[in-house]
Order: sequence, then C-alpha cells, then structure tokens
Amino acid sequence: MQEFIDQLPKLAKDKHNENKKFFAKLKKKPPKKLDETMQVLHEEEFERTDCLECANCCKTTGPLFTDRDVERIAKFFRMKPQKFEETYLRRDEDGDLVLQEVPCTFLGADNYCSIYEVRPKACREYPHTDRKKFQQISNLTLKNVGICPAAYNIVEKMKAML
Repeated sequence: MQEFIDQLPKLAKDKHNENKKFFAKLKKKPPKKLDETMQVLHEEEFERTDCLECANCCKTTGPLFTDRDVERIAKFFRMKPQKFEETYLRRDEDGDLVLQEVPCTFLGADNYCSIYEVRPKACREYPHTDRKKFQQISNLTLKNVGICPAAYNIVEKMKAML
C-alpha cells in the first residue's frame, strides 16, 4: 500500500489532463444515473480499501472546520470553542478555519484518529466520491486522486465504465 501511496502524486499528475477532460465532459452532460454509479463504485472500493493502512489524507492535507465542527470538537475536549480554535486552528488565505499544521494533530502513530467520533464533516465525507451531483466537485476530485488511493481507483473505474 505504501508504495502505491508514494506513487500517487506522480500517477495523478500523469493522468491530470485525461481526468480534466473527462470531468469537463461529465459536467456538460452527466449520465442519468451518475450518483447511483458513484455510490456503487464508492462502496465497492471501500470494501477493499482500509483507510487505517493509509491515512494519507490526514498526513498531507487538513480539513476545513465549520463552526459546528468547532463546537462539537471543543465540547468533546471540554473546551470553549474559542480556546479550541486558538489551540488547534488558524484562518487560511480564504478566511476558512483549518489546522495550524499537518499532519493532523489528532492522528496517532497507528493511523487512528483521536477525535474520530466527533471528527469534522470534511473528514467524515472524504474523499467525497459518494456525493450527490458528483460532477459538481470535479476540481476537488482532481486534487483528491493525488492524495487518496481509493479516490484514484474510483476515478479510474469510472472512466472505464462511462
């Protein structure tokens, strides 16, 4: 698995133009049952892929934190939301709340998340390959195929199918 993860950025870069054209076509004329197809591909892939073997998303990128995420996680830590923000988060150039640093502060050496039950919405939904109106998040998916082996595999299967 680690070898595949190490190759992922190059594989994604090599496929970038092909994927970009594919998603442009998908956006213009999405297939009738795209959401259902993506759901099936997503479920099949995650029957084979164990995120605990990888955790590359947690090691290389950080999620956006919503106000609700901050409140929920702060409560979990028995902290005030403002204290949680000061301790763990910062505002990025777009004004979004993000982690102060990556890898994620809450990721253990065993790839387990110490706040898994209350993790941010962005983490719960990652890699977003089962989202409704999937064609609308093509830019995010193009980024995720270079990070997440499952997202890469799902996009490759999707291109072969459609």
